[in-house]
Amino acid sequence: MNKTAALKSIVEQASKGDLVFPTNVNASLKIQQALDDPDCGIETAAKLVMTEPLMSARVVAIANSVAYNRFGGGVTNIRTAITILGFNTLRSVTAAVVMRQLSAAVSDPAIRAKMEALWRHSAYVAALAHLIARKVSKVDAETALFAGIVHEVGGFYLLSRAQEFPALLEIDPSPPPSDALAETDETFIGRAVLNKLLVPKRVVSAVEALWYGMRVMPPETLGDTLLLANELAAVPSPLDPRSPESIRQSASEIDFAVGEGTLTSILSESAEEVDALTASLIS
Repeated sequence: MNKTAALKSIVEQASKGDLVFPTNVNASLKIQQALDDPDCGIETAAKLVMTEPLMSARVVAIANSVAYNRFGGGVTNIRTAITILGFNTLRSVTAAVVMRQLSAAVSDPAIRAKMEALWRHSAYVAALAHLIARKVSKVDAETALFAGIVHEVGGFYLLSRAQEFPALLEIDPSPPPSDALAETDETFIGRAVLNKLLVPKRVVSAVEALWYGMRVMPPETLGDTLLLANELAAVPSPLDPRSPESIRQSASEIDFAVGEGTLTSILSESAEEVDALTASLIS
């Protein structure tokens, strides 16, 4: 079976709502669903998070990162961590755990290596989007973090199915279709996975802007913020057909004025913060 046929098979499954997830992912999806309940308070959320050790560790790590430790760090319990992060960031952590669980369910070392590389890219984009939202575009930073985490979720899902469909590992070097807004099998699957993860429409729209949008400088919307973070990411996506050198060259050419400074100066001054948040997501 070639890649086109493999994608068509998964599109057919997605059309019927038959997306295939490991059992541990389904448990995290239930936590995500519970967080959307308006009656879910901090105590309930803390009990839910403590049922997933990986999620518990990630919540505490992010609460202690440079981006969030406004209270001096040293957070050691789930309830305090959730109080600091808030439910929006907690949803981001849940989505991050889903990515890790998708990787853990794969036994093929080559596929797992690609998924690890894709997660490092996603974590870096998320940290950059969080920074750009706060200091440049002024959109909600926690939503930008979430958008960065889930922007490659369709790619994660396809890689998780690559043991069943090895042709999915092929990277198509051909240029995109002349109609930039044309729906592809990959975007159809990506949207289906985003909906399965209960991703809010605003974030889905931002990811779609990444798929179809054009760069706006300086960024004004959540979609602009995500697109810029993705272009600036020092960690390339293994699904990007461009060479790492080409990606780095393209990123180095992006700059514009921000208040009395520039984007480059902001990124330089905030490098430690971005690296710390990225590390807390990856760990």
